[in-house]
Amino acid sequence: MEQRQIFEDGVMLLVNKPKDWTSFDVVNKLRYSTKVKKIGHAGTLDPMATGLLIICTGKKTKEIDAYQAQEKEYTGTFTFGHTTPSYDSETQYNGTYDYSHIDNEMLVQNTEAFKGNIMQFPPAYSAVKVQGKKLYELARKGKSVEVQPRQVVVSTFDITNIRMPEVDFKIVCSKGTYIRSIANDYGKYCKSGAYLSALCRTRIGEYKLSKAYELTNLVEQINKGNFAANH
Repeated sequence: MEQRQIFEDGVMLLVNKPKDWTSFDVVNKLRYSTKVKKIGHAGTLDPMATGLLIICTGKKTKEIDAYQAQEKEYTGTFTFGHTTPSYDSETQYNGTYDYSHIDNEMLVQNTEAFKGNIMQFPPAYSAVKVQGKKLYELARKGKSVEVQPRQVVVSTFDITNIRMPEVDFKIVCSKGTYIRSIANDYGKYCKSGAYLSALCRTRIGEYKLSKAYELTNLVEQINKGNFAANH
């Protein structure tokens, strides 16, 4: 079968999104290489994040919603002592906080408040729409709007390493959970401030990052006509 026909018929690809790429950048890169117009991703990753991105082509794009609905697993780092408007390292500091009172026991114990069904406000710098406008578009114009909290589910929130001011974590959560918001809220709960300084999506449902293509390798295979849909 011609390689292009494989993509037209429909392929689901696991891709490790590079840092500083948008999810749309990855889709565009693969659209150009595959020459297939119908292509999309199942769940956005912020530019600063790396990790698993599910890409669907052709007839497989009908399955995107099903992949998006599955639980996600993330690892990453919160950095204490500062906050930012975007809740991550994409924007400049807007607050400085003391964290000398925070010990290891507090960090572990305070994760309990963020487990289970929780209400969460999406970040001001996000693609959530209010009155037809994306929040980040309004935020960049200096406009603030009232945003309603959303219920999400956090089934796992483990602290995996502590080297203050940096704290490493593992979180398993439902669709629609903003890890950046957890970073901001967790910092407040510890009576300090924190932002998300690193993030990697390691799993979507049963699909694992360890099985994903590196983008450069995948593009090289496609461009050489060596792609086989059995990864």
